[in-house]
Amino acid sequence: MHPDAIRRIPPIHCLAAFESLARLRSVTRTADELSVTPSAVSHRLRQLESQLGVKLFARADFSLTPEGATYLARVREGLLALQQVPGAVVERRSTPLRVAVTPTFSREILLPRLALFRQAWPEIELVLQVVIPFTNVTSEEADLEIRYGPGPYADVEQVRLLSDEVFPACSPQYLHEVGPLGTFDTAGDIGRVRLIRSPLEPWSTWFRACGLDLPEPRQGAQFNDVGLMLDAAACGFGVTLLRRRLGAAWLDSGRLVRLSPRAVASPQHHHLCWQPGAMERWECAAFADWLRQALGS
Repeated sequence: MHPDAIRRIPPIHCLAAFESLARLRSVTRTADELSVTPSAVSHRLRQLESQLGVKLFARADFSLTPEGATYLARVREGLLALQQVPGAVVERRSTPLRVAVTPTFSREILLPRLALFRQAWPEIELVLQVVIPFTNVTSEEADLEIRYGPGPYADVEQVRLLSDEVFPACSPQYLHEVGPLGTFDTAGDIGRVRLIRSPLEPWSTWFRACGLDLPEPRQGAQFNDVGLMLDAAACGFGVTLLRRRLGAAWLDSGRLVRLSPRAVASPQHHHLCWQPGAMERWECAAFADWLRQALGS
């Protein structure tokens, strides 16, 4: 390796301080782990940021910047490689993290992004548990919980993760069956179709936006899961309210077609919730930071 390339590699004590601080989120605890003073930790971090020319931490709570999160994954890979002695079997310890999540959010939003989380935090063993929206009941106690509803919640600390817009949609076959529906904003057009019902996405949101004084429908198929509701619409059950981000796969695949250019803000949101004190645990804070960055929230 050329000497200039070696000089561009940050000192390993700076890399170790960065990795420890990103994981523990405390200068004092990092200093204890590395057996140095808190001022030494701060100095090593400043030295690393100066050499890299980027800011690694975003706020005083030591949440990572996007550049910091990307670099942390590389640092961990490098440190892990250096720990492996040729011919020796290295036992890697994992820290379990139990996250309760609603079914459709898990399938459509979380799971497609989890490979990036595993790369950034390979030492965290993620255990996903299903929670039913609005009931907030899980089969086991969870460390973190993703709730779906209007919020806020009085029994937990929380941060809003994802808001969305809704608009009416149905299958191409059902649209062909009932004929043109205009922009689906008149009582006449709405009265011609079967409305798929769900307490998770009430039709009153759409009615108010269109200036219609219509009651919530009392007949028609009803579902308590967004994914099942959209699947039912794709099978020709009728017209559903579709969330732009959560239901993107149904639109992109052509299983559902949009009936109106209008989009209305939904009163329901996805929130990340936790019991007081949970964010003092490094694995909880790491997942919360990663998820907020992954969703752009």
